Amino acid sequence: MKNRIRIERAILNITQADLAERLAVSRQTINAIEAGKYSPTLALGMKIAREFGKTVNELFELEEGD
Repeated sequence: MKNRIRIERAILNITQADLAERLAVSRQTINAIEAGKYSPTLALGMKIAREFGKTVNELFELEEGD
């Protein structure tokens, strides 16, 4: 699954740790999501989208084979 989290963080000038704290998850979780090693739950995906003022579809995109 592709995502735009790193880009959206850069726009807001926040670190992985900042985002993790806002979402009550670990920095490692944010890192794994950004790296495509972990797909967030629907609830976490929605929290991330809300944090950036975006829709889930604007942040996440299924790739072929997902």
